[in-house]
Amino acid sequence: MENIVILTGAGISAESGLGTFRDEGGLWSQHRIEDVATPEGFARDPALVHRFYNARRVQAAAAQANAAHHALARLEAAFAGQVTIVTQNVDGLHEAAGSRRVLHMHGTLSGALCAACGHRWTAPPEMAPGHPCPACKAPAARPDVVWFGEMPYHMEEIWDLLRGADIFAAIGTSGQVYPAAAFVQDAARAGAHTVEINLEPSAVVSDFAETRFGKASVEVPRWVAALLAQ
Repeated sequence: MENIVILTGAGISAESGLGTFRDEGGLWSQHRIEDVATPEGFARDPALVHRFYNARRVQAAAAQANAAHHALARLEAAFAGQVTIVTQNVDGLHEAAGSRRVLHMHGTLSGALCAACGHRWTAPPEMAPGHPCPACKAPAARPDVVWFGEMPYHMEEIWDLLRGADIFAAIGTSGQVYPAAAFVQDAARAGAHTVEINLEPSAVVSDFAETRFGKASVEVPRWVAALLAQ
């Protein structure tokens, strides 16, 4: 049974109206990353961070999965082997398209986390400083997203998947954020065929055996169709 591991980044959701943090004019461009996506920023101004993620939560809830998300869901449903999506995205659009094997290495906008006891629950539409944890009642609620400087989730499982992958694909990623940028090297060392699908070459494009450049909504369905035709 063949195993396909797919890493997805912000580029796969861009055509759903969710910009990357490098896009001009988007939510990210209005704030410094240090202020809204680090533990230190949250400690300095939790109200600002909550407002930022409240806005992102509303934006993501209104977004629709695009053809690239739907193609990956078709691949999972029709492929004879195992397909696992490891996503850096926090928007939930893979599940909206029908994918079931999804690991959110950076958490999700739909989740809340207690900074005091570690309890997780479904985030309300709006969170604010002092929001209590339903388990321990501490006023320590934060978005359940991985900020810069924090350890991504599911890493042991991801490393195991990469070591067992026959095909590794990176879709819509910049190749600038580690540890995800090193996944292609780990998969290649384990013998996987590696594919980059991107609007433009990533910072680690030379590590891939195959490249496909263009809109995710076009290139991902083409790639999936080719895989399923084999």
